[in-house]
Amino acid sequence: MKSVLIEGSGRMGRGVAYSTTQPAHLLNVRAEGMSAIAGEPAHFADWFSDRGGDSQGFAQRRLFADYLGEILEEAVSSGQTELVHATATRASHNDRWLISLSDGSTVEAIALVLAIGNQEPARLSAFSKTGPRYIANPWGRSANVAIEDLAETGGAALLVGTGLTMVDLVLSLEAAGHDGPIVAVSRRGQIPRSHADFEPVAVDADAVPAGDVRSLARWLRRRSGQVGWRAAVDSLRPHSHQLWQSLSNEQQRRFLRHGRPWWDVHRHRIAPEVAQMIAQQIAGGFLTVAAGRIVSAETRNDGVDVTIRRRGSEREETRRFAYVFNCTGPLQAIDRTKDPLLRGLLDDGAVQPDDLGMGVLVDGHSRAEGAERLWALGPLTKGRYWEIIAVPDIREQAAEVAEDIAKELAQ
Repeated sequence: MKSVLIEGSGRMGRGVAYSTTQPAHLLNVRAEGMSAIAGEPAHFADWFSDRGGDSQGFAQRRLFADYLGEILEEAVSSGQTELVHATATRASHNDRWLISLSDGSTVEAIALVLAIGNQEPARLSAFSKTGPRYIANPWGRSANVAIEDLAETGGAALLVGTGLTMVDLVLSLEAAGHDGPIVAVSRRGQIPRSHADFEPVAVDADAVPAGDVRSLARWLRRRSGQVGWRAAVDSLRPHSHQLWQSLSNEQQRRFLRHGRPWWDVHRHRIAPEVAQMIAQQIAGGFLTVAAGRIVSAETRNDGVDVTIRRRGSEREETRRFAYVFNCTGPLQAIDRTKDPLLRGLLDDGAVQPDDLGMGVLVDGHSRAEGAERLWALGPLTKGRYWEIIAVPDIREQAAEVAEDIAKELAQ
């Protein structure tokens, strides 16, 4: 069975996360957990070790891109995978899928898989009229230009968001030689915690309260006191899909409103050396992390005047920044997607938003509900699985989808 991989961003086989060339950008998971092949958990660790790496360490993301590239080359060499360097702009189904491409050509397929990955952050309303000093996509070319300018001028940078994207931006600015002030602001001012050695402690699914966010939070606090928070959080990984699906729509929304910021910074941790660098930036006064919200923003000739209200205070503070970066993370509202293929499928009713509006509504086999021979992978399926953005989760999902497609086409 032949497959066609369509990608028009110039990041074929690497995506946004692994397209970075910065040595400072490390994987957020130890090498031993980053195999791309289902059923072969040591696949990347062995590859990394053969090249002098430590399977217990955190590899550079650009090296992981090389690893993925080799896997893709093998697939292409087999004659069963074809690469198309164009953007899919439209798809319609009539016995087969007909996919229109940005270069004017088309591809016919019996089955279609949406593996779009993370999408650009949603635009922040306060910066709707701030022009080129506002960097809406921290991974785009304009971000690289802004980082170079900041390194040359030492200007102040505002990062809206304090999660993993913020960490990467700080690393990029530091690597470029920027020595000016950086302010990172989010509603709670929480930053990702560091990985550290701990003794894993497994837990049975029946021992974890399901169906209620508050009960689960209480259990997690108690368990953290007994075995340490890293062991407690990681013990939930084998049960994450089951726990998420045990929650009602109301309970899931409650988690997203109140629990998600805390879960994200404890669950999606960063390499110890990265955490140390961030701590040094804070201790040295170069990086300030604040809890608060953006009140307003106004463009000036040499920057953007941004008014911030700190959490718990009525006082507002206005400061000028040379650039503002949107580091709020990937798009979480599918109705705001700018992807032409996904936009068209939504408008045509071929796919439906999930109940939370985060991604595509899929069944237990990751099939788009109501569509004919259409599957979705990764972040597009967060509404059903929640924990489906890390390589260990996506590799298993990809293998299951491939098996489901093979069964479907064999009928």
